Amino acid sequence: MTSREVISANLAGDGSAPRCGLTFSGQRTNDVLCLGPRRPAGYEPRRWVEGKLEYYDDEWGNLWSRMVGGCQKGEIHQPVLTDWSQLDELRLPDYTQPETWADMAAAFAAETERYRMAAIGGWIFDNARYLRRLEVYLLDMGLYPDELGRLHEMVASVYETKIRAAAAAGADGILIGEDLGTQTGPLFSPGMFRSYFKPLYTRLLGIAHEAGMAVWLHSCGQNWLLIDDLCDCGVDVFQFDQPLVYDLDALAAKLKARGAALWSPVDIQQVLPTGDRELIERESRRMVEAFRGHLIAKNYPDLPGIGVAAEWDQWAYEAMVAANG
Repeated sequence: MTSREVISANLAGDGSAPRCGLTFSGQRTNDVLCLGPRRPAGYEPRRWVEGKLEYYDDEWGNLWSRMVGGCQKGEIHQPVLTDWSQLDELRLPDYTQPETWADMAAAFAAETERYRMAAIGGWIFDNARYLRRLEVYLLDMGLYPDELGRLHEMVASVYETKIRAAAAAGADGILIGEDLGTQTGPLFSPGMFRSYFKPLYTRLLGIAHEAGMAVWLHSCGQNWLLIDDLCDCGVDVFQFDQPLVYDLDALAAKLKARGAALWSPVDIQQVLPTGDRELIERESRRMVEAFRGHLIAKNYPDLPGIGVAAEWDQWAYEAMVAANG
């Protein structure tokens, strides 16, 4: 099988996968070519350092800050929408220009072996919460449902453009990002998810499926109460970095029953940062066994951000490869 066929077999979950998929960096096996678009038309990023902090903006106009030498992303320093009166003037990033997608289209056209994935995320909640700042946004869910609904529709319009452009570029799947959970459960109730998000998810993911693309969703936190709803919406692959916030066997059974796959490293909270080789290797093997036929194993891209040495990450990779048989 080609790498693309291996990934497709794990997504299908029909027992035809000869091994789990692998997406590891460096000289290791990587079955997926994952690319994003160029920056949107008219956006020129800004980045500067003041003392121990680095500041930068994003394509929506938010200002971020991060510790120099710390994690890659940081936190929102100044959101765009500090007041709902600014909503009508919100400038949406422009992903409509063909040149924005030209590099992706050329690379996908030349790729004959690997699965072609278009990284188009965040997503609706992800972008909207940054535009308002999370603690304000959560209050908005109760206090300003109409305004929040308008904002969600505006964000969704950007992602509809991205989905259609990714399909035109030849993508096999799209990757979106939506951190929905805390350590113990979702950030909001399943009822709020169904009210605010489910119709938009269903419409947009339906567009992706109609174009023949699978949907890969990154989401940190414990989202057990939302998994069925997310599958209903059309999520095909769940990218969890902390699979041990779930009961691993229960999660495997749930995803298999719903015809979904897991894309995950060995747990980045409870396992990988320990530096305990025996534990890392044991949990890597356990994950492969639990999700066999429905698994794409990966590395975590920001090892310094979670205090992990490259050698520990390599132990996980070698254990997963060996567990494949």
